[in-house]
Formats: sequence, structure tokens, C-alpha cells
Amino acid sequence: MSAGTATPAAPSRQSSLAWAGQQRVLIALVLLILFGALRYDHFLGAYNVLSVLRYNSMFALTSLGMCFVIMTAGIDLSVGTTAACASVVSAVLSPVGLFPGLLGGLATGVAVGAINGFMVTRMKIQPFIATLSGMLMASGSGLLLAHNQSVSVSYETNFTWLGQGDLLGFPTPAWIAGLAYVYGSILLNFSSFGRYVLAIGGNEEAARLMGLPVDRVKFWTYVQSGVFASLAGVILAAQFGAGQPAEGVGWELFSIAAVVVGGTLLTGGVGSVATTLIGVLLLGLIFNVLNFENGLGWISLSAYWQSVVRGVFLMVVVMAGSGAARRAIRAA
Repeated sequence: MSAGTATPAAPSRQSSLAWAGQQRVLIALVLLILFGALRYDHFLGAYNVLSVLRYNSMFALTSLGMCFVIMTAGIDLSVGTTAACASVVSAVLSPVGLFPGLLGGLATGVAVGAINGFMVTRMKIQPFIATLSGMLMASGSGLLLAHNQSVSVSYETNFTWLGQGDLLGFPTPAWIAGLAYVYGSILLNFSSFGRYVLAIGGNEEAARLMGLPVDRVKFWTYVQSGVFASLAGVILAAQFGAGQPAEGVGWELFSIAAVVVGGTLLTGGVGSVATTLIGVLLLGLIFNVLNFENGLGWISLSAYWQSVVRGVFLMVVVMAGSGAARRAIRAA
């Protein structure tokens, strides 16, 4: 009788552990929000919430493109410099108007993404090396076009609305990022393209034997990553009033971290758009919490120590997820 009553408990415990492993990022985000709300005044105030969303929308866009690339077992190291180059192009075109500035910036991302995709799919260069080349080309192009200095945008047109404006009381960049994630979620979960991305990341050779358009899908994931990165660059120029050719340093690392924290495997084949967004918010809020902590005066962390703290927090979250997964396997 005791054996009969114990049997249902094992699947229940296994399911709980599996759920905890899958939801670890959301749990960490909720706990961090609760901590901030209880410890700091105005942490959940409209100004702070909207500021966090406005600023982190750029990282959300680069992370979305990175998510699809990593799901194919690739990598894109050029997202930061692509954003920087696009910010310069859009700033140069901003006197003409919002749409020329936007389209010019997006064209930059298409060009860099197409070059990356061509090198990976046609020239059979490893994604790390191919996108490293793309990173250097985008960085150099942006510095040359800007003459190694910031390029002011035009305030006589409505270009700055893309970064500084609001729509229905919500920051315009947050609307853009939100719509991008809706698109990404639909693409991944309800289209053949999304299924192909996961299949290629899971086993590229098997995908080829199945007749899937492997090279075409991989090419478009890199183009898509370039487009999202360049859109982040357009927002960067509009938000800060200038194209920043030297900006974007470390954006690729932030994006990779957000994707990995969100549960997407670097080996490909497994990933989620929704948890990538949660990963972006989690990493962004860590920085926000550290700023509030400095404001209390109890401690004073330099930018270098803040990077150390964020790295340790990232490691803890990833290790917690790995531990939950191992416990679920043992419980099975």
C-alpha cells in the first residue's frame, strides 16, 4: 500500500523541479523586484519603471536577434558595433526626417547581417570568426563616417521621437521592443521558420537530410539579427541626441548573457523568446538596483564593481538552473 501511495509523489516532485528549472529566470526577476520595492523608495515609481524600459529596449532588441542566431548553434559578435554604426547613419540622415533616418539605420543592419550570413552559409566560415569580422567592419565604418566623433541628430524633425517620445503614456522604444518580441514569439512558435531554426540548432546534418533549407534559414537569422541591432542603434541616436560610433562595446556580451539566462542553449536547438525578454529585464534591473544602492550611501560601488556583482549574479542564476535540471534528471 505504501508503494502505491509513493508512486504519484515521484512524478509530482519531478514536475515541480522541472517547473522550477524552467521558471528560474522569472522567479529571480520577481524576487529582485520584491527586494527593490521593499528596500528603495520610488523603485516601482512610474519614472523609474519607464526609464528602465526606455533604456533597456535597445538591449532587448539586440538580444532578440541574438536569440534566434544562438538557437541555430551560431553566434553574432557584431550586434554592438552594428548598433553603433547604425546610430551614426541614422543621425546623418535625421535632418531629412524620421523615416529616412530609420530606414538608413535599418539598411546598415541588413548589410552587416547579409555579410555575416554570406560568410557563414556560403564561405563556410565559423560564426565566431565571421561575425568577429563583421564586428570590426561595422566599427570601422561607423568611426570613418563619423570622423571618430559623435554626430548630432536634428531636432528640427521628429526623429528624436523614436527614442525620447511616448505613445499612450508609454516610452516609444518600449513599444518598438514589445512589438518586436510579439513578432519574434509568433515567428518561433507558429511558423515553419521557427521550427526550422530549432531543428537546425538541434542537428544541422539531420536537418539537411530532411531537406530543410538550412543555409537559407541561417542566412536570414543573421540578417534578422543585424536588423534588430540596427534598430537598437536608431533608438540609441534618437534617445541620446547623437550617433555614437564608439558605443556598443559589450552589447554583444549583454545579449549573449540575457539569452543564456533565459534558458537558450549555446549549443542550439532549445530556446525561448519570452524568457529572453525576462533575461534582459533581469540583467537591466540588477544595474538599476545597484544604482539605487549607491544612492542610499551605505556602499559605493564603482562601475567596475558593479560589473563584478552582475557577473556573480548571472553565474548564480545559471548555476541554479543547471542544478534544478540535474535534480530533475535524478528524480526521473
